[in-house]
Amino acid sequence: MTSEVIQTEKGALSRCRFEAEAAVASLPDFLDLLGNCPTETLVLDREALHPDFFELRSGLAGELLQKVSNYRRRLVILGDFTDLPGKALRDFLYESNRTGKVVFARELGDAVGLLR
Repeated sequence: MTSEVIQTEKGALSRCRFEAEAAVASLPDFLDLLGNCPTETLVLDREALHPDFFELRSGLAGELLQKVSNYRRRLVILGDFTDLPGKALRDFLYESNRTGKVVFARELGDAVGLLR
């Protein structure tokens, strides 16, 4: 894993990148990552998340996002989300972006604009 801190107008962000796909496959993986994050905002690429994250029935997204809320952090997930099926998932992404605590965006600049 490589990590860098990026300064933005919305505060410092910690961008973590992984060599292997799906580095975050469980709640303990995510808690370790969140606990070691030196900033309020963690930035991950879509590929870092296990595909179950985008299967809302799996509960993985709910578990991870609840921890983001509990620890009063923000999460940015970068990638192309146009291929994700289902109205419920699209609604989930829309509502997340609207609240600004968990943001899904193609580019970091777009994500920073959505953060609150």
